[in-house]
Amino acid sequence: MPTYVREIAMEPGDEARLAVRPEHRAYVAGLFEAGSIRMSGPLADDTGAVIVYRADGLDAAQALVDADPYVRERVVREVSLREWNVVVPAE
Repeated sequence: MPTYVREIAMEPGDEARLAVRPEHRAYVAGLFEAGSIRMSGPLADDTGAVIVYRADGLDAAQALVDADPYVRERVVREVSLREWNVVVPAE
């Protein structure tokens, strides 16, 4: 199954984003439990985050992005969603 890397940008301390963060994190945790996310987390300076998805194709990965509460509430800026060829660990 293909792997996709999503990068988002955000403002540190943004109150609107922080209000949505618990719902976003619950959404991400549910996708992780379902096997649709391999890993996720904010950048160390809190100006963005990276989420690594497993999806059947780009449209399926985009649907996971579109369902994210951060997207629904428009509290982050999408930077990229690209397919990633994982070498280590071998799939």
